[in-house]
Amino acid sequence: MENNFDVIIIGGSYAGLSAGMSLGRSLRKVLIIDSGTPCNRQTPHSHNFLTHDGKTPKEISDLAKEQVLQYKTVKFYNGLVKQVSKHPENFEVRTESNDTFVAKKIILASGVKDVMPDIPGFAECWGISVIHCPYCHGYEVHGKVTGIMSNGDMGFEFSKIVYNLTKELTLFTNGISTLNSEQTAGFGRNKIGITETEIERIDHENGQIRKVILKGGEEIPLDALYAKIPFKQNINVENLGLELTEHGHLKIDHFHKTNVEGVFACGDNTTMMRAVANAVAQGNLTGAVVNGELADESF
Repeated sequence: MENNFDVIIIGGSYAGLSAGMSLGRSLRKVLIIDSGTPCNRQTPHSHNFLTHDGKTPKEISDLAKEQVLQYKTVKFYNGLVKQVSKHPENFEVRTESNDTFVAKKIILASGVKDVMPDIPGFAECWGISVIHCPYCHGYEVHGKVTGIMSNGDMGFEFSKIVYNLTKELTLFTNGISTLNSEQTAGFGRNKIGITETEIERIDHENGQIRKVILKGGEEIPLDALYAKIPFKQNINVENLGLELTEHGHLKIDHFHKTNVEGVFACGDNTTMMRAVANAVAQGNLTGAVVNGELADESF
């Protein structure tokens, strides 16, 4: 494989492939590098994406990859990026296998890595019945016995959205509640239970939650559990000097430019709205912006 490209896209899921299609259709030489470990790999079905509702995430990404690679100037590399270095005229990308590629522009579509809590059963249920997004999964569990593992302002705001989907709802603060008195009163008014006892483990069958077991032994049956958990970036942000937002996302402007000239970002690494449809839209825009910048520089 040649090693000189117009654009290297780090991450080959929905945002990266969408950016690759925009650039491929503009005849740009593009390399998409992907490690093959998307954060939604356990999720059985993807929803809220027109024309693909109910398909598995892999079905969508496999078809997308097939379509993107029809554009002959787009290449795909299976591997893990270890380092990105900025030089005066270009960027150098080095992989775990010590392969090196250079490009004029970089698009970071590298997603994020969820940091699982130390609760037995949590990771096994993640994306199946322990879920992060009411827009992606909420319809399928509406009206069912549901929990939310969160606290404070985030727990309050999230509960208001989920309450529209089910009234059989309990907030698990997993420790002392940090809700204020007004928020707590709102939970009482809407008959939403608040459980402060920490969760010891999750009882499940093949990723389908059955109940949570609290420290002390109390068991609470559940059909679904929403959880807001921490994440970290999949790329070394310090190496490139990339700025993060207060929530830990890559900081970008309206054109998906990072604070580093020539580096763009799109997808889950930039936003709280982690959804396939949003990633595709972001990638499409980012590819067009990068193509426009390349056109300006070469005209």
